[in-house]
Amino acid sequence: MSKGRKALFFDIDGTLFSEINRNVPESTKEAISQARKKGHLVFINTGRVYSLIGPIVRLIEVDGYCCGCGTRVVAGDDVLFSAVIPREKGSQIKKIIMEHKFDGVLEGTESCYFRKETSWMPQVERMKAQMRESGMISAYGWDEDCYDFDKFCVFGDENSDMEGFSQALKGDFEIIDRGGGFYECVPVGYSKATGIELVMDHYGIALEDVYVFGDSTNDLSMFQFAKNCVLMGHHSVELEPYATFFTKNVEDDGVAYAMKELGLV
Repeated sequence: MSKGRKALFFDIDGTLFSEINRNVPESTKEAISQARKKGHLVFINTGRVYSLIGPIVRLIEVDGYCCGCGTRVVAGDDVLFSAVIPREKGSQIKKIIMEHKFDGVLEGTESCYFRKETSWMPQVERMKAQMRESGMISAYGWDEDCYDFDKFCVFGDENSDMEGFSQALKGDFEIIDRGGGFYECVPVGYSKATGIELVMDHYGIALEDVYVFGDSTNDLSMFQFAKNCVLMGHHSVELEPYATFFTKNVEDDGVAYAMKELGLV
């Protein structure tokens, strides 16, 4: 391995952050700290929008963030890129979601927005409760049109019209199937890979010096883009063809293990 500066990009949920014990392992924090001391750049690259990364920011120190699947990229104190869905399009999206019998959350840089009514989908209510506990929910609901959002997530059930929903969003949004009736909807043209490209350009990093760490289907774009792809122990099979290193689960110190084996620390 060359001695040059590397840029490391980490997904949050299921990669840095354990969804079992709701924490970042100490071994992960230590490995990332060591990598930064060696001069490597460490970025979080997440589907979470900027308003949802607060809990992670408090747990781990990094050089920047690619948020909302590439819709906002921050390097140090500099916002390299930020995109929001136009207000009129946002109003249309709410109608499309409801017309096709889905429910979910509109995710923005400032906050997240749920319908004020109780959802018929327990998954939405669970997500709402979790975000409310962390203070991430806006007082505004879907009836108001006074805010912007960057992307959105929906839950569907047996009554949802997936075909009609997909057709209504075709050409404007990529719908990422996260499994279990959960779908992440990202404006076309933005992805975890486009976030990486912006960071590479900003710091003059070559593609062979980029390392990505992930576990789920919304990591696919960065796994297809990068040459060094670390796949967590528990993962979506869609990523396997692109993985160059298979590591352990988050809880089993998978990140630290991979970083040591790859000579990054």
